[in-house]
Amino acid sequence: MNSFDFYSPTYFVFGKDREQDAGKYVKKFGGSRVLLIYGGKSAVKSGLIDRITKSLDAEGIGTVLLGGVMPNPKSSLVYGGIETARREKVDFLLAVGGGSVIDTAKAIAMGAVYDGDFWDFFSGKSPEKALPIGTVLTIAASGSEGSANAIITKDETLEKNAAEADCIRPVFSIMNPALTESLPPYQTACGVTDIISHAFERYFTVTPNVETTDRMLEGVVLAMLHEGVRVMENPHDYDARANIMWAGMVCHNDIMGVGRAQDWNSHHLEHVLSAVYDIAHGAGLAVIMPAWMEYCIEHTDGTRFVQMATRIFGCQMDFDDPKSTARAGVEAFRNFLRKIGMPLTFAEIGADPKDIPRLVEMNNIGDGVTGGYVGLDKQAHFDIYEIAAGLK
Repeated sequence: MNSFDFYSPTYFVFGKDREQDAGKYVKKFGGSRVLLIYGGKSAVKSGLIDRITKSLDAEGIGTVLLGGVMPNPKSSLVYGGIETARREKVDFLLAVGGGSVIDTAKAIAMGAVYDGDFWDFFSGKSPEKALPIGTVLTIAASGSEGSANAIITKDETLEKNAAEADCIRPVFSIMNPALTESLPPYQTACGVTDIISHAFERYFTVTPNVETTDRMLEGVVLAMLHEGVRVMENPHDYDARANIMWAGMVCHNDIMGVGRAQDWNSHHLEHVLSAVYDIAHGAGLAVIMPAWMEYCIEHTDGTRFVQMATRIFGCQMDFDDPKSTARAGVEAFRNFLRKIGMPLTFAEIGADPKDIPRLVEMNNIGDGVTGGYVGLDKQAHFDIYEIAAGLK
């Protein structure tokens, strides 16, 4: 296990109806004038925004509303939010939604107290400070409610880049699993897939002797295999949704990623898919991650994939041909994704194989290699996209 620092200060408020305490927690963490950021009309029509604003009013906290955040959030709304935050002199951001809303809030939080272009922080620069952020989570998927990360797409170029800094970790996150019950089954399944992918990005490592975090990651994936099926069979199963919501957080606040090298090549490959085709991130990962696994099995000894196959998916070990066990694990993963209604091919997400050269170029690999469990050069990116497209 490698040496590490781990800092995760977010205060979590979990359970039914806890969103009605939003005002109390904004006040607890020093907010007096809030920019309340949310997505579409459903948050308003459901009465959620009204309940939260009443909670803020009860604590004497001023509220400015900013709606309209879309999936794969764009830089244009961030620029508008920064202008609004400055004009209205807000001192706290409250994100009501899923990862797209929370990431938008994080970008606004950095940009509102910065003299330059917020995109600097999505191009390698580290922020020194940000406005404090709270969240009311409505979608279990990204883990942004507990992470130091944000992802934004630049409108002009469709670059989909990440920023990371401890100052953008939410100071509190309210998590009511019941708020996710109204999600369409497809969106729920995308969230489960995203959670599993965050576990696998950490699981596939070149760092030896990380048994504790290996077992933690395996446990979360096993829970998602179980709870994912339960929630698809009964969308109103509160306990299934509660387990999924907490898994989303622990999969991405990095408590299971410390002390080990991580991969993230599947996310890198997927980001351009969702940027170009405007698909759900989880759907893109369902297409890319098994294809990445297939490629890696043929370019390693397959040991990690054998471990995944036997420990997580219950595959029988073939000692004469270990890679056949590894491939069986990938097929079992695909079968689970298919069972919860996820796409598995380019065709199912409307991606055109003719676009593969463009997708590879958008990854900006040049003549280099993207690091991870297996280093991927430009040809490897071609190969993985072609596996996902059914061309190999």
